[in-house]
Amino acid sequence: MPGPLDGIRVVEFSQIIAGPFAGMLLADMGADVIKIEPPQGEPWRLNMQFVPGESRTFISLNRGKRSLPLDLTRPEANQIVDRLVADADVVVVNYRPDVSQKLKIDYERLSAINPRLIYCDNTAFGRRGPHSQRPGYDIIAQAITGLMASEGKIVDGVPQYIVSTAIADFATGLAMAWGICAALYVRERTGKGQKIETTLLASALAVQTSRFTWIEVIDAEPYRRFMADLGRMRAEGRSFEEVYARYLEFRPRPPGNIYYRTYQTKDSVIAVGCLSDPLRKRLLEVLGLHDIRFDPGYDPQSPEAVEFGKELVKKAEAIFRQRTTAEWLRILDEAGIPAGPVRFTEELFEDEQVLAN
Repeated sequence: MPGPLDGIRVVEFSQIIAGPFAGMLLADMGADVIKIEPPQGEPWRLNMQFVPGESRTFISLNRGKRSLPLDLTRPEANQIVDRLVADADVVVVNYRPDVSQKLKIDYERLSAINPRLIYCDNTAFGRRGPHSQRPGYDIIAQAITGLMASEGKIVDGVPQYIVSTAIADFATGLAMAWGICAALYVRERTGKGQKIETTLLASALAVQTSRFTWIEVIDAEPYRRFMADLGRMRAEGRSFEEVYARYLEFRPRPPGNIYYRTYQTKDSVIAVGCLSDPLRKRLLEVLGLHDIRFDPGYDPQSPEAVEFGKELVKKAEAIFRQRTTAEWLRILDEAGIPAGPVRFTEELFEDEQVLAN
């Protein structure tokens, strides 16, 4: 069965994650994606190769595409690019603004060749501002937007490498594919192409929407005090570890979080997620506990609430240690409470649910 983008041709000038991921999503939907690579191949091809010029990382981000080796620094490459773009529906570019212009694959030039072209331009920091010409990867976006520090990616007092996933890169790839599909729909109605701009910066900020809202509305006074202390501590040359410890003091959390966290069970670890009051009350019933936050007049900042919260956590942790993960999954499932075991990625190759979907 043809995909929704069957008949759409995409010319992709990108490497690493965000752009290739977007191109792969378009290919998954039926688009004919032609990936332009330097003669030696894009960098991910050389990352832990299992045969010369092929790596699992590269394949995981480029399935369903056709590759064309082309040295864009050579003048004759322009003629090939021009012929491809003339018949293309979409161009995906994942370079700094100055690089796109030097390689002559910028929007102004390519849209003049094909006015119906959908041109998706992804950069690290955007085309405006003091950092617009800087190179950047996911780890840089996570660092400068506060995502790294606020997510607790701290080891021995300092921020470390990303050990989870390149969330800014993948979120950007999704945004690129979504924007391209929307632009194709607009072109069907108007006959006009357009330029789409995405950035790692915007994606890293977007996934923290609730955090920014919390700071502005709920943590306004602690925020002002922390910013004053931050300036003073940096002027004094204090270590990041000291600054981060101060940061945690200004980041209050509701006392007694037993509803959205992981627990050590009798044999492993389980994750529990209760984000609504009905689910929270259901968990309390299962555990046989009472939470004063549901009592009239509850004040989360009172000393009593803080101490009660600490004791509530200890009780819940002790209860979860009494049964195995399998036993808890059965009990929580019967109660309609979202829960799941904490697993390693290596376990998922034979997972029944993963294979079924």
